[in-house]
Amino acid sequence: MDTKPTVHISSQSFTTESNFTFKRPEFAYHSWGTLNAAKDNVVVIFHALTGNSDAKDWFAGFFEPSSAIDFKNQYVICINQLGSCYGSTGPWSINPETGNPYQADFPLITIRDMARFQQQFLSEIGITGIELIIGGSMGGMVALEFALMDNRVEKACFLAMGKAHSPWAIGISHAQRLAIYGDSKWNNGWYAKEEPPIHGLKAARSLAMITYRTPDNYQKRFERNINSSKEIFEVESYLEYQGDKLVDRFDALSYVRLSQAMDTHDVSRGRDSFQTVLSNLSIPTLVVGIDSDLLYPTKEQKELSQLIPKATYAEIISEYGHDAFLIEFEQLNQVITSFSNKSDLTKTA
Repeated sequence: MDTKPTVHISSQSFTTESNFTFKRPEFAYHSWGTLNAAKDNVVVIFHALTGNSDAKDWFAGFFEPSSAIDFKNQYVICINQLGSCYGSTGPWSINPETGNPYQADFPLITIRDMARFQQQFLSEIGITGIELIIGGSMGGMVALEFALMDNRVEKACFLAMGKAHSPWAIGISHAQRLAIYGDSKWNNGWYAKEEPPIHGLKAARSLAMITYRTPDNYQKRFERNINSSKEIFEVESYLEYQGDKLVDRFDALSYVRLSQAMDTHDVSRGRDSFQTVLSNLSIPTLVVGIDSDLLYPTKEQKELSQLIPKATYAEIISEYGHDAFLIEFEQLNQVITSFSNKSDLTKTA
């Protein structure tokens, strides 16, 4: 993160779906713009798996003059997800019952928990209206659950995800966790913070990076070129570099808990059919797919848009695969601006 988040320590407890209670949860967040007197000019950004609350760092294209977000008139906030390692309550937070970090005692959490966690914080700071919510990948899953649960939301934008985590995506997540579990330092999550299972996390990240891009992108970028200084293929060097970058900034326990939470994503779980649940989402919604996404193929976004009554589907054309929602900002700003303008016209008509 370029800047440290603000941390709000709640006086209200938070209880997960598994009935685990955090007595004084911590909410780390970044914000931009000015909150109006009515506290209803809000845009909420939801970050993805290894993201954080400093959206300006990883969502930079939305902080340019051509952005679909109006920073002069809107108050933009991004809250670190429950279970992450960037300031909000997570596995290395102190358990008041023991005086030690939760570590592996940190409970299994759900996407729905994450949405309720953010909902609680926004209520605590008095937010009365939310003009737009936007999230991609895991952030899109949380945004979708949030929209289903919170009537303050006026418009929603979901990027590169679907109505539920598919067996394909669950399998990929589990393979990454197996890499972490196989590290001798893992110790069932009870590792020393100064000696984390970096080799397992590095392997998990390498596997993830393959699913985030495309064969064509790898062919174009690396071909079969050799990195002469390391005497390995350039693609191997790239994956090692990406793994090293992640282990310098992220935690294995958070990676496990957040990826497990993604596997719980299913808006029909404990409710009703997908058709019934999503038909109740009555706000204008933009669902964005990426034509080359191997992890969450466009059929998932098309299906989601068909199940939401006021949804519009837009498709990003990119060679970058799933990662395009963090890269193709010109296209994203265009489709979101168009969607917002049409929604505003409909609202005032």
